[in-house]
Amino acid sequence: MNSPRLLRSCLLTTLSVGLLAAAAVAPAHAERPAETAAAVTFSDTFDGPAGSGVDGAKWQLETGDNVNNHERQYYTPGTDNAKLDGQGNLVIEARRENPGNYQCWYGSCEYTSARLNTSGKFTATYGRVEARMKIPRGQGIWPAFWMLGQDIGQVGWPNSGEIDIMENVGFEPSTVHGTIHGPGYSGSGGIGAGYTLPNGEAFADAFHTFAVDWAPDRITWSVDGNVYQTRTPADLNGNQWVFDKPFFLILNLAVGGYWPGDPDGSTTFPQQLVVDEVKVTTSG
Repeated sequence: MNSPRLLRSCLLTTLSVGLLAAAAVAPAHAERPAETAAAVTFSDTFDGPAGSGVDGAKWQLETGDNVNNHERQYYTPGTDNAKLDGQGNLVIEARRENPGNYQCWYGSCEYTSARLNTSGKFTATYGRVEARMKIPRGQGIWPAFWMLGQDIGQVGWPNSGEIDIMENVGFEPSTVHGTIHGPGYSGSGGIGAGYTLPNGEAFADAFHTFAVDWAPDRITWSVDGNVYQTRTPADLNGNQWVFDKPFFLILNLAVGGYWPGDPDGSTTFPQQLVVDEVKVTTSG
């Protein structure tokens, strides 16, 4: 995570690589943990004129490529690939193009997209972290909603910790994954599970709410209120739990990479990650 190329491209870290350690289909009867009175500590409903950028008081855009995961996109600044649609949504769009003659680790970049984070603007330590989104589809498409420890600049990755609230790889249109990464359980050794929609439904066909309920020594994942996994220090095989400190939020739409594979002839562009709301609440 401290490679010169990563620093040059201004990317703070990488998404997880490789396969997850576990996958499970959520039981249909599962319910999310009981809620108590809560205070909203972060909220963005992406209201604003069509074509305008995200709120700079809440988000910053990362730019550059990502050699670590062998992703194919170049993350652009401004509103080139991330803008409001005027209907209360943020649209992150991946395109097969290179209008700026961007250079990637493999040569001239083939795709553009966007990646946003709240580092230096907002961090959470515990609470319910959720986003209502409609994800894109297609081979090689890799949307994610996730968090990194704010101390990553000091301790590096994976010591910073990473909480993947939602990842989807395009070859699994009905399944999303939730994962934690830390020292001794990073990359393909990340600890997580999958949630699969019933009846062959695809996540790209409708909005869904992806969330974690995060407390000391416990993280619980849910989709549309259906809990599908809980992780505690007991799951780490003696490794260190690094999730009791401030984390910042990240939204991105990657193209290609080790895990999803590259786009192929079946992949259409542009593809859009449409975000209706991001919200963080803490128990009162």
